[in-house]
Formats: sequence, structure tokens, C-alpha cells
Amino acid sequence: MSGLNPTDLKARTGFSSAMPFPRIIPHQDGAGVIDAVGDADEVGRLGQRVWIYEAQQGRASGTAAAFVVVPSGHAVPLPDDVSFEVGASLGIPALTAHRCLFADGAIDGRRVLVQGGAGVVGTAAILLAKWAGAWVAATVMNPEQAIIARAAGADLVLDRLNDDVADAIQATTRNAGVDRIVDVNVKANLDLDLACLASGGVISAYATVGATDALSLPLLRAMVHGCVLRFVYIYSVPQEAKDNAIRDINACLASGAYSPHVGLKVGLEKIAEAHGALEAGSVMGKVLIAI
Repeated sequence: MSGLNPTDLKARTGFSSAMPFPRIIPHQDGAGVIDAVGDADEVGRLGQRVWIYEAQQGRASGTAAAFVVVPSGHAVPLPDDVSFEVGASLGIPALTAHRCLFADGAIDGRRVLVQGGAGVVGTAAILLAKWAGAWVAATVMNPEQAIIARAAGADLVLDRLNDDVADAIQATTRNAGVDRIVDVNVKANLDLDLACLASGGVISAYATVGATDALSLPLLRAMVHGCVLRFVYIYSVPQEAKDNAIRDINACLASGAYSPHVGLKVGLEKIAEAHGALEAGSVMGKVLIAI
């Protein structure tokens, strides 16, 4: 099973750089069974069910194929009772969400706002935050997205087009604000983020609409908040942090608390259609390619 992410679209379309290889088998994330190992010490892993992350990072071959070769550490044991669909939905979304949430400490008893709660990273952030004991608010743009965010466990779901998000957050938190914000578009949301943020809170930005987008920061407001503005690019996150994330993600899986929303699942012969649907924004939820 292969998982398609926006980063795969960006790699294919030359969002920030040209393709590093003349021909690429796409996709970073996936799930399957170990068929062969390159080290005799790993022979015990033969037949093991795994989820895969960063399969195509620095390599020409990704998960959109019957077989892919990855470093052993990038093939993470998948609990027997967790489907390959869930396994292929992890990878980039779950690792990114974990970094946004936990890079600045534990969140048990904390308040979290997820901007874009129906996206794959947003949904992962809601699921992991609730598993970790946080109170979670999420913003969405329409009723269909609201259903996805609520299903993931958000305590408060706000419509960006119809609700006064800052007033609702402050009223619900008794003017304390939120401790963490996970943001899909910080350039558009920064003023709102600051209006929702608690003193000393953290804003984690993990995506940008354009490769050359610039951010204008209201310095005094940010200084008064004493806030942290953290930028998360999963490929440059330290391996130790990824290892911690993998530990927590698998614990969340084992507890039964991780149930991502799958918006589209097609066969490998329809991979171009899947890319087109994600690129057009016509699908909500995880896009999977069955191999």
C-alpha cells in the first residue's frame, strides 16, 4: 500500500527544485511486508508487517511499486491488528504532526489549536494530541471538513468562514488561549494565531503555499506573547526526534487511538488520477494507492 502526500506532488511538479533523478518511482510513505533483507542480522525481520517513511528521500525509488528498498530503520513494525491502509497513512503526516506538537515538551493537559483540521497533517495532529491528553480545537472551511475533524476527536470545531475563531477560543479557554498551534498556512493565519495563543505558546508551521512565500512578523506582538515560532520540515528534523515520534506513533496505534480518514483509494493503474485529484483539491483525507 502506497500513501500519497502533497510533498509527492511538489516533488513531481518541481515546486522548489528540479527532480534529482531522470526517472523516479514516487511516494515517501507506504506499508507492506518485508520480503528480503540486506544484512544477515536482520533476517528475523523477514515477513514482518511494517509501515514505511521517507522511502524516496534521497533515492529514485519510492513506494508506488510492488517492491522498494529502504534503510531498515525506515521500515517500522506495524501492529498485527492495524491495517496497511492505516500504516500507509502514517509517515509524513504523523511524523510532521508529532514534531509540531511535541518539539517543545509534553502536551498532557495543554490546549492545542489545529489550523486546517481536516487535512492529513491536521487530522494526524488531532489524533495524536487527543491520545496525549490535550484539549483540541480545530478550524475547517466547510461542513464536510467539520465532520472529519470531529471524527478525529476535536473538542471544538470552528468554521473559518462563519465563526469568530479568536473570540471562540478565548471564550472557551477563559481568556487563557492555546498552548500549541499547528498551522498549515502561517502566512495567512499569523494574526489569528497570535490572537488565539497563550503567553509563551508555540506556533508550528509545516507548509507553505508558494516556494518563495515570505512572512511578515508583527515583532512587538510576538515579543509580548513570548511565543515560539517553529518551522517544521520533516526531512530536516533530527533522527532522534523522528525516533521519539515513531515510538509515540506506534504506542498510539497500539492503543487503537489512531484512525485516519481515507478520502480516496485506487489501484496502481490509476495513480495519475489520484495525483490529479489531490492536486485539484477534490479529495478530503488520505489518498492511497493499492499495489
